[in-house]
Amino acid sequence: MIRKGNRRGARPAPPSNEFLLGFSVGYDTILAVVLTARDVFQRVTADTRKSLIKFCNSCGAAVRFRIPEGDTLERAVCDACGAIQYQNPKIVVGCLPVYGERILLCKRAIEPRYGLWTLPAGFMENNESASEGAAREALEEANARVEIEDLYTVFSIPHISQVYMMFRARLLDAAVSPGAESLEVKLASEDEIPWDQLAFAMVKRTLEHYLEDRKRGVFVPRFGDIRPPNR
Repeated sequence: MIRKGNRRGARPAPPSNEFLLGFSVGYDTILAVVLTARDVFQRVTADTRKSLIKFCNSCGAAVRFRIPEGDTLERAVCDACGAIQYQNPKIVVGCLPVYGERILLCKRAIEPRYGLWTLPAGFMENNESASEGAAREALEEANARVEIEDLYTVFSIPHISQVYMMFRARLLDAAVSPGAESLEVKLASEDEIPWDQLAFAMVKRTLEHYLEDRKRGVFVPRFGDIRPPNR
């Protein structure tokens, strides 16, 4: 079952790895390139985070990045009033909604990963619990009413400072349709999951765990880390 929303212009397919490399290289060379790229990405990400905080949110004075007394990490510190601006990881909450043997998937209408398939998920809001946020995201992205069951997977993604909390959920009815952030939504059987078009590594891992557990009849909560080059 597929429900389609408004489509944007088609995006060109990215060049293949073969085209990008253009030549054969050894494993050690590839590993060195990957590790170097990861280090550069982490430094650029850290510099970007710094640039986002320029003024104190207490008094409005300019901040300076330094390690406060008694701390071990560099923070944005206001020398005028002494306030410290802390930046902490963002919590992303979502769910794996199931209707019978089918799983609700959403095709993204926004970047990043426009046009690829995902499970309904998004940033947790103030004044809501993690399970409430997961249910809200399903409603926003697929007009889906769900009953949240158990916390199922937790993935830390350190290089973008995010933590994903994914719940198992029961879809209350099949009346789903694309929300503002979805091009299409569908209730997919295991054979209909577009494995090569999934948006994020955490989606792939959560689906793999679920299908494996469903066959065994026992659902086991899991946690893990996702690092470059995965996303």
